[in-house]
Amino acid sequence: MKVSDIMTRDVRLLSPDQTIREAAKLMAEVDAGALPVGENDRLVGMITDRDIVIRAVAQGKSPDAKVADVMSKEMLYCFDTDAIDDVARNMAEAQVRRLPVINKDKRLVGIISLGDLARNDDPTTIGRTVSRVSTPGGKHDQTTSH
Repeated sequence: MKVSDIMTRDVRLLSPDQTIREAAKLMAEVDAGALPVGENDRLVGMITDRDIVIRAVAQGKSPDAKVADVMSKEMLYCFDTDAIDDVARNMAEAQVRRLPVINKDKRLVGIISLGDLARNDDPTTIGRTVSRVSTPGGKHDQTTSH
């Protein structure tokens, strides 16, 4: 099975120049904990609800601070043609709960999350992935500066 078979296709994109208040409102509107950030038709980052809380609110930033100031710029992604098992393994190793999905033209076509995997993959694979993602630390540890 490929990523394109299970990914969420309806993904909203933020601009790095939008405010974190706008990001939070959009997250609430679409019931998502993370949104991709794009500029000039390119994926430039991801912003999560944790980014807003840990990198903005906890540091006293204004709700009018720019998404670019708190988003994760180091971003992992996968291709819509990748095998689900490979993506689940990569998510576990990188300790991320969701990945933007791009096509061969490097255009954003969706997002894949642990929820997508849980609904569509082997329970052993998802259990192993969740366990590894949930281990403290990792690439996107909120205690490191970006």
